[in-house]
Amino acid sequence: MLVAMGRQSAARNFPFLSTFSTIGNNRKRTDMTTIKDALKAFEAKTGEVAVDSTKVLLYGQFPPIQKMDIALGGLKNCEQLSISSNNIDRISGLKGMEKLKILSLGRNLLKALQGLEDVADTLEEIWVSYNSIDKLAGLEACTKLKVLYMANNLIKDWKEIDRLKSCVQLEELLLVGNPIVEASGDQFRIQVAGRLPWLKKLDGNPVDEEERELGRAAVPQ
Repeated sequence: MLVAMGRQSAARNFPFLSTFSTIGNNRKRTDMTTIKDALKAFEAKTGEVAVDSTKVLLYGQFPPIQKMDIALGGLKNCEQLSISSNNIDRISGLKGMEKLKILSLGRNLLKALQGLEDVADTLEEIWVSYNSIDKLAGLEACTKLKVLYMANNLIKDWKEIDRLKSCVQLEELLLVGNPIVEASGDQFRIQVAGRLPWLKKLDGNPVDEEERELGRAAVPQ
């Protein structure tokens, strides 16, 4: 079971949690790389034209990106955007990204998930492990969401998990390292299965029918 798994162990078992770089959360907010600068660096490194690319990788910039801005809106063809391992504290600037399916913002300074409304109709995967998120407000509109990686954040209340009840296509959820996991002990998986019975995988392990059945009995419908 992954309930007692620490950050280092989680990173070994789920390499996508680190998302390419370990730099980020402890850097001083002194200098910064703009989105425009990061896009230029991406083009120079890959030889691709950013506005034509389906996968845009802006992770681990130095100096770090501190703000998501309207320069992202020009990425009309982008299906996967990675801005992980930077110093971003707020989601913004996504309007115009009409094809975005995967958004990676792990290892930043996020405290909330507001700002997704402009891409809520297309998002299928959100990777935000290793932030300081304590509420899931903003995810209710992401009805096509299939994967949510939320490890090592600050979720502690079941009312936040209940916000995912509108995400009926959600298949995989990663919550290891959040306070709610340790606080709930052996009841954690049962409580999640009762709230999200369509879920297929929780913290790396399949959700089985016994957990769903116990969840139905434990969680008021």
